[in-house]
Amino acid sequence: MAELHELSAAELSRLYATGAASPVEVTQAVIAHIARWEPQLCALYAYDPKGALGQARDSEARWRAGQALSPLDGVPLTLKENIATKGGPLPAGTAATVLVPATEDAPPAARLREAGCVLLGKTTMPDYGMLTSGLSSFHHLSRNPWNLALNPGGSSAGAAAAAAAGYGPLHVGTDIGGSIRLPAGLCGLFGLKPSLGRIPIKPPYAGRVAGPMTRTVTDAALMMRPLTQPDWRDTTSLPAHGIDWDDLHIELRGLRIGLQLEAGWGLPADAETLAAVQAAARAFEAAGAIVEPMGAFSTREMADGMDRFWRMRSYLDMSALPPERQAQVLPYIRQWVATGATLTAAEVFHGYSQMAALREAAVAACQPYDFVLSPVNPVSSYPADWASPINDPARPFEHIPFTLPYNMSEQPAASIDCGVTAGGQPIGLQIVGRRHDDLGVMRMARAWEQMRPAPRPWPQPPQPT
Repeated sequence: MAELHELSAAELSRLYATGAASPVEVTQAVIAHIARWEPQLCALYAYDPKGALGQARDSEARWRAGQALSPLDGVPLTLKENIATKGGPLPAGTAATVLVPATEDAPPAARLREAGCVLLGKTTMPDYGMLTSGLSSFHHLSRNPWNLALNPGGSSAGAAAAAAAGYGPLHVGTDIGGSIRLPAGLCGLFGLKPSLGRIPIKPPYAGRVAGPMTRTVTDAALMMRPLTQPDWRDTTSLPAHGIDWDDLHIELRGLRIGLQLEAGWGLPADAETLAAVQAAARAFEAAGAIVEPMGAFSTREMADGMDRFWRMRSYLDMSALPPERQAQVLPYIRQWVATGATLTAAEVFHGYSQMAALREAAVAACQPYDFVLSPVNPVSSYPADWASPINDPARPFEHIPFTLPYNMSEQPAASIDCGVTAGGQPIGLQIVGRRHDDLGVMRMARAWEQMRPAPRPWPQPPQPT
């Protein structure tokens, strides 16, 4: 058997039920593994091994008494640091934040606590979640466990690094333009950006979702049952639909799949990424699906408009800070935000309108298909200390042309590992479904998981020198 810290949530649940392993043993193993990795990886914030062991002891008692709260009772978990946990501050990745304890758990934290998960701590993110990077003015630089010189992606940077490094099986990130899928792709994970409102979140915002980041699709499905329980605090949340998240089978024969290889703007996908995505499409075709080319549907006008809107939003937020706190924000973010001072009301309103334009274009383009395949990241690696793949605040969105549209269209979209570059970096395949067909996306990802070649062993901690 694999070591305890490497086991999936599904495997741990079975072991707990038979008494073959205990939540305390597993939590101790994960804590020991984190000690070997974390000095180099820097994926965690508010790490609380003592508190985690206390939770594990409580879970162990419940399993022994036959009173487990859920199949996930006692399974180790991390949450992205912008998901509130009662009593802990939310730095939002930036040194400019005044640290004030949260008064309540946000919905994802509340639901997973109710399920009995063992919360190890929070995971790192860049300033305000505005970077595809582990670069932060508050946290230490988070790195990619496949290659510590390279970037884990972001903004769910620590969550992706922790999942790939084996900090337990369950991790939750957030995504407003690709922040679950981009790091999942760069770290070789499964990451689901659900339909808007499928997983209640606080605070809600246009395109903003929380979602699972795991090594397997099955573990993500186990998380979806508690995570999707309704919560009135999310004013965009969907009603409960009684979805059977355990039923991950799909009949591929006859499915109509669109294959999108060009986004219409931004960085073009590199040759290795395109080859891996095309190989995945051929595998679906060999299994009986009908795969057809799908053209670009988003435009430079849409991207630049949304850049102007978000730039103004961030400019107003930062302008409200005292000068000494503004100076603590990452220089890259300050440079990007500064031009907000020059935008006119008409430019900002036009930018806001591009959300609707992108939404309509995405839904219309996907309508002929059951699912759409595309790259996640257009490039497979960049230095750990870069803010983005091109590291240019004047061009902040060039790396998200494949992911951003589906936040605005509210469609479910996932990243799953589909290959490896010559340099050893993972390549992510994006699977997109129609609005609210989250289960269908997970079924497609599970089908790919079963078809793809056997994955490499997960990265291991550096050897002590």
